[in-house]
Amino acid sequence: MVERSISFHHQGEEYQTWYKVAGNPSSRTRTPLVVAHGGPGLSHNYLLPLSSLATKFSIPVIFYDQIGNSRSTHLPSKPSSLWTIDLFFDELVDLLKHFHIQSEFDLLSHSWGGILGLEFEVCRQPERLRHLVLTNSSADTRMWNASTGELSKAFPDDVQKGLAVGVTDMEAYGKALRMFHKKQGCLVDPWPEELVYSMNQSISPSADISVAVGMIINRLDRIRAPIFDSVFEPFFRGIRQVKWVTMEKSSHTPMWEERERYMDLVNGFLSM
Repeated sequence: MVERSISFHHQGEEYQTWYKVAGNPSSRTRTPLVVAHGGPGLSHNYLLPLSSLATKFSIPVIFYDQIGNSRSTHLPSKPSSLWTIDLFFDELVDLLKHFHIQSEFDLLSHSWGGILGLEFEVCRQPERLRHLVLTNSSADTRMWNASTGELSKAFPDDVQKGLAVGVTDMEAYGKALRMFHKKQGCLVDPWPEELVYSMNQSISPSADISVAVGMIINRLDRIRAPIFDSVFEPFFRGIRQVKWVTMEKSSHTPMWEERERYMDLVNGFLSM
Protein backbone atom coordinates (compact mmCIF):
# COMPACT_ATOMS: atom_id res chain seq x y z
CA MET A 1 0.00 0.00 0.00
CA VAL A 2 1.09 3.56 -0.75
CA GLU A 3 0.70 6.32 1.83
CA ARG A 4 1.52 10.02 1.75
CA SER A 5 -0.03 13.48 2.12
CA ILE A 6 -1.50 15.91 -0.40
CA SER A 7 -2.07 19.65 -0.12
CA PHE A 8 -5.59 20.82 0.59
CA HIS A 9 -6.38 24.52 0.15
CA HIS A 10 -9.27 26.11 2.00
CA GLN A 11 -10.09 29.80 2.53
CA GLY A 12 -6.62 30.84 1.40
CA GLU A 13 -4.74 28.45 3.67
CA GLU A 14 -2.90 25.22 2.89
CA TYR A 15 -3.43 22.06 4.90
CA GLN A 16 -2.41 18.43 4.48
CA THR A 17 -4.69 15.45 3.92
CA TRP A 18 -3.04 12.11 4.65
CA TYR A 19 -4.07 9.06 2.62
CA LYS A 20 -3.31 5.38 2.11
CA VAL A 21 -4.10 3.42 -1.05
CA ALA A 22 -4.56 -0.32 -1.56
CA GLY A 23 -4.33 -1.20 -5.25
CA ASN A 24 -3.75 1.18 -8.14
CA PRO A 25 -6.52 3.74 -8.85
CA SER A 26 -4.93 4.76 -12.18
CA SER A 27 -4.67 1.24 -13.62
CA ARG A 28 -7.86 -0.61 -12.92
CA THR A 29 -10.68 -2.83 -14.05
CA ARG A 30 -12.89 -1.89 -11.09
CA THR A 31 -14.16 1.52 -9.96
CA PRO A 32 -12.03 3.02 -7.14
CA LEU A 33 -13.59 3.03 -3.69
CA VAL A 34 -13.04 6.00 -1.35
CA VAL A 35 -13.52 5.25 2.36
CA ALA A 36 -14.75 7.91 4.84
CA HIS A 37 -14.07 7.10 8.50
CA GLY A 38 -16.21 7.82 11.53
CA GLY A 39 -15.98 10.09 14.52
CA PRO A 40 -15.59 12.90 13.91
CA GLY A 41 -12.23 12.45 15.55
CA LEU A 42 -11.23 8.92 14.56
CA SER A 43 -8.84 7.80 11.81
CA HIS A 44 -8.86 5.47 8.84
CA ASN A 45 -7.02 2.66 10.66
CA TYR A 46 -9.99 0.70 11.97
CA LEU A 47 -11.34 0.43 8.40
CA LEU A 48 -8.19 -1.20 7.02
CA PRO A 49 -9.87 -4.62 6.67
CA LEU A 50 -11.40 -3.07 3.54
CA SER A 51 -7.99 -3.33 1.91
CA SER A 52 -8.91 -6.97 1.22
CA LEU A 53 -11.31 -5.63 -1.43
CA ALA A 54 -8.17 -4.72 -3.37
CA THR A 55 -6.38 -8.03 -2.92
CA LYS A 56 -9.43 -10.28 -3.33
CA PHE A 57 -11.59 -8.36 -5.82
CA SER A 58 -9.13 -5.92 -7.50
CA ILE A 59 -11.02 -2.88 -6.22
CA PRO A 60 -8.64 0.07 -5.60
CA VAL A 61 -9.37 1.37 -2.09
CA ILE A 62 -8.45 4.89 -0.96
CA PHE A 63 -8.36 5.57 2.80
CA TYR A 64 -7.79 9.04 4.22
CA ASP A 65 -7.72 10.85 7.55
CA GLN A 66 -10.17 13.71 7.44
CA ILE A 67 -8.90 17.20 8.17
CA GLY A 68 -8.40 17.69 11.90
CA ASN A 69 -7.93 13.97 12.48
CA SER A 70 -4.95 11.69 13.09
CA ARG A 71 -2.20 12.25 10.47
CA SER A 72 -3.90 15.08 8.60
CA THR A 73 -3.50 18.71 9.67
CA HIS A 74 -4.89 19.54 13.12
CA LEU A 75 -6.37 22.98 13.66
CA PRO A 76 -7.15 23.28 17.39
CA SER A 77 -6.81 27.07 17.42
CA LYS A 78 -9.33 27.65 14.62
CA PRO A 79 -12.78 29.04 15.50
CA SER A 80 -15.76 26.69 15.52
CA SER A 81 -17.05 28.42 12.41
CA LEU A 82 -14.38 26.60 10.37
CA TRP A 83 -15.89 23.19 11.11
CA THR A 84 -18.68 23.02 8.60
CA ILE A 85 -19.79 20.11 6.45
CA ASP A 86 -18.60 22.06 3.39
CA LEU A 87 -15.04 21.89 4.66
CA PHE A 88 -15.20 18.10 4.52
CA PHE A 89 -16.98 18.18 1.15
CA ASP A 90 -14.17 20.29 -0.29
CA GLU A 91 -11.53 17.98 1.13
CA LEU A 92 -13.26 14.95 -0.40
CA VAL A 93 -13.53 16.66 -3.79
CA ASP A 94 -9.85 17.59 -3.58
CA LEU A 95 -8.99 13.94 -2.91
CA LEU A 96 -11.04 12.78 -5.91
CA LYS A 97 -9.28 15.29 -8.14
CA HIS A 98 -5.86 14.25 -6.89
CA PHE A 99 -6.49 10.67 -8.01
CA HIS A 100 -8.32 11.78 -11.17
CA ILE A 101 -11.34 9.68 -10.25
CA GLN A 102 -14.04 12.36 -10.05
CA SER A 103 -15.36 10.94 -13.34
CA GLU A 104 -16.10 7.56 -11.71
CA PHE A 105 -15.89 6.53 -8.07
CA ASP A 106 -17.68 4.67 -5.28
CA LEU A 107 -17.91 5.86 -1.68
CA LEU A 108 -18.04 3.75 1.49
CA SER A 109 -18.87 5.67 4.65
CA HIS A 110 -18.97 4.44 8.24
CA SER A 111 -20.76 6.02 11.22
CA TRP A 112 -20.11 9.82 11.07
CA GLY A 113 -18.59 9.17 7.65
CA GLY A 114 -22.04 7.95 6.58
CA ILE A 115 -23.54 11.32 7.47
CA LEU A 116 -20.74 12.97 5.49
CA GLY A 117 -21.42 10.68 2.53
CA LEU A 118 -25.16 11.29 2.59
CA GLU A 119 -24.80 15.04 2.86
CA PHE A 120 -22.24 14.98 0.03
CA GLU A 121 -24.76 13.22 -2.20
CA VAL A 122 -27.66 15.47 -1.15
CA CYS A 123 -25.82 18.80 -1.28
CA ARG A 124 -23.21 18.34 -4.02
CA GLN A 125 -25.02 15.75 -6.20
CA PRO A 126 -21.75 14.35 -7.63
CA GLU A 127 -22.54 13.20 -11.15
CA ARG A 128 -20.16 10.24 -11.23
CA LEU A 129 -20.80 8.68 -7.83
CA ARG A 130 -21.80 5.14 -8.79
CA HIS A 131 -22.53 3.57 -5.40
CA LEU A 132 -22.76 4.77 -1.81
CA VAL A 133 -22.20 2.19 0.96
CA LEU A 134 -23.45 3.27 4.38
CA THR A 135 -22.30 1.22 7.36
CA ASN A 136 -23.75 1.85 10.82
CA SER A 137 -24.74 5.42 10.09
CA SER A 138 -27.79 7.54 10.82
CA ALA A 139 -30.22 9.79 8.96
CA ASP A 140 -30.95 11.85 12.07
CA THR A 141 -28.54 12.72 14.88
CA ARG A 142 -31.42 13.09 17.35
CA MET A 143 -32.51 9.53 16.64
CA TRP A 144 -28.88 8.41 16.99
CA ASN A 145 -28.47 10.17 20.35
CA ALA A 146 -31.78 8.81 21.65
CA SER A 147 -30.81 5.29 20.66
CA THR A 148 -27.38 5.63 22.29
CA GLY A 149 -29.06 6.93 25.43
CA GLU A 150 -31.29 3.88 25.60
CA LEU A 151 -28.37 1.50 25.08
CA SER A 152 -26.34 3.22 27.80
CA LYS A 153 -29.00 2.41 30.42
CA ALA A 154 -27.76 -1.20 30.44
CA PHE A 155 -24.36 -0.05 31.73
CA PRO A 156 -23.23 0.76 35.31
CA ASP A 157 -23.79 4.26 36.68
CA ASP A 158 -20.16 5.32 36.26
CA VAL A 159 -20.31 4.52 32.54
CA GLN A 160 -23.58 6.42 32.14
CA LYS A 161 -22.17 9.41 34.02
CA GLY A 162 -18.96 9.36 31.98
CA LEU A 163 -20.91 9.36 28.73
CA ALA A 164 -23.12 12.17 30.03
CA VAL A 165 -20.25 14.54 30.87
CA GLY A 166 -18.75 14.03 27.42
CA VAL A 167 -15.63 15.91 26.39
CA THR A 168 -15.79 18.25 29.40
CA ASP A 169 -14.01 15.45 31.30
CA MET A 170 -11.98 13.51 28.76
CA GLU A 171 -10.62 11.02 31.31
CA ALA A 172 -14.08 9.96 32.54
CA TYR A 173 -15.57 10.17 29.06
CA GLY A 174 -12.79 8.13 27.47
CA LYS A 175 -13.06 5.39 30.09
CA ALA A 176 -16.85 5.26 29.73
CA LEU A 177 -16.68 5.27 25.95
CA ARG A 178 -14.30 2.32 25.93
CA MET A 179 -16.63 0.33 28.18
CA PHE A 180 -19.64 1.25 26.04
CA HIS A 181 -17.92 0.27 22.80
CA LYS A 182 -16.78 -3.07 24.19
CA LYS A 183 -20.43 -4.10 23.85
CA GLN A 184 -21.79 -1.65 21.30
CA GLY A 185 -18.71 -0.80 19.20
CA CYS A 186 -16.81 -4.00 18.48
CA LEU A 187 -17.41 -7.50 19.83
CA VAL A 188 -13.98 -8.81 18.84
CA ASP A 189 -11.95 -9.54 21.97
CA PRO A 190 -9.29 -8.34 22.28
CA TRP A 191 -9.78 -5.32 20.07
CA PRO A 192 -7.61 -5.14 16.94
CA GLU A 193 -4.74 -2.68 17.36
CA GLU A 194 -6.06 -0.66 14.39
CA LEU A 195 -9.32 -0.06 16.22
CA VAL A 196 -7.53 0.78 19.46
CA TYR A 197 -5.44 3.37 17.62
CA SER A 198 -8.49 4.96 15.98
CA MET A 199 -10.43 5.09 19.24
CA ASN A 200 -7.50 6.74 20.98
CA GLN A 201 -7.60 9.49 18.37
CA SER A 202 -11.15 10.41 19.35
CA ILE A 203 -10.35 11.01 23.02
CA SER A 204 -6.91 12.59 22.75
CA PRO A 205 -6.30 16.30 23.48
CA SER A 206 -5.59 16.94 19.78
CA ALA A 207 -8.82 15.37 18.53
CA ASP A 208 -11.16 17.73 16.68
CA ILE A 209 -14.68 16.62 17.53
CA SER A 210 -16.60 19.89 17.16
CA VAL A 211 -18.33 19.10 13.88
CA ALA A 212 -22.05 18.71 14.39
CA VAL A 213 -24.25 17.61 11.52
CA GLY A 214 -27.99 18.23 11.65
CA MET A 215 -30.91 16.18 10.51
CA ILE A 216 -31.11 15.16 6.85
CA ILE A 217 -34.01 12.76 7.05
CA ASN A 218 -36.43 15.01 5.14
CA ARG A 219 -34.13 15.21 2.11
CA LEU A 220 -33.55 11.52 1.52
CA ASP A 221 -35.63 11.64 -1.68
CA ARG A 222 -32.86 13.74 -3.26
CA ILE A 223 -30.38 10.85 -3.12
CA ARG A 224 -29.80 9.46 -6.62
CA ALA A 225 -26.89 7.05 -6.22
CA PRO A 226 -27.78 3.46 -5.34
CA ILE A 227 -27.39 2.98 -1.59
CA PHE A 228 -26.24 -0.08 0.33
CA ASP A 229 -27.00 0.42 4.02
CA SER A 230 -26.47 -1.98 6.90
CA VAL A 231 -28.50 -0.35 9.63
CA PHE A 232 -31.37 2.12 9.86
CA GLU A 233 -34.94 2.02 8.58
CA PRO A 234 -35.30 5.70 7.50
CA PHE A 235 -32.85 5.12 4.65
CA PHE A 236 -34.89 2.18 3.44
CA ARG A 237 -38.14 4.15 3.55
CA GLY A 238 -36.83 7.38 2.04
CA ILE A 239 -34.30 6.44 -0.66
CA ARG A 240 -35.39 5.33 -4.11
CA GLN A 241 -32.61 2.82 -4.80
CA VAL A 242 -31.47 1.16 -1.61
CA LYS A 243 -30.43 -2.22 -0.25
CA TRP A 244 -30.71 -2.88 3.48
CA VAL A 245 -28.61 -5.60 5.14
CA THR A 246 -28.56 -6.39 8.84
CA MET A 247 -25.39 -7.95 10.23
CA GLU A 248 -26.87 -9.90 13.12
CA LYS A 249 -23.56 -10.99 14.62
CA SER A 250 -22.10 -7.47 14.63
CA SER A 251 -22.37 -4.30 16.67
CA HIS A 252 -20.81 -1.16 15.12
CA THR A 253 -17.89 -2.64 13.19
CA PRO A 254 -19.02 -5.49 10.90
CA MET A 255 -15.83 -5.14 8.87
CA TRP A 256 -14.16 -6.81 11.88
CA GLU A 257 -17.00 -8.82 13.41
CA GLU A 258 -18.32 -10.45 10.21
CA ARG A 259 -15.40 -9.64 7.99
CA GLU A 260 -15.77 -12.17 5.17
CA ARG A 261 -19.52 -11.73 4.77
CA TYR A 262 -19.21 -7.95 4.89
CA MET A 263 -16.56 -7.87 2.16
CA ASP A 264 -18.56 -10.23 -0.04
CA LEU A 265 -21.68 -8.10 0.36
CA VAL A 266 -19.82 -4.88 -0.43
CA ASN A 267 -18.17 -6.43 -3.48
CA GLY A 268 -21.50 -7.78 -4.69
CA PHE A 269 -23.15 -4.37 -4.40
CA LEU A 270 -20.27 -2.53 -6.09
CA SER A 271 -20.45 -5.06 -8.94
CA MET A 272 -24.03 -4.08 -9.78
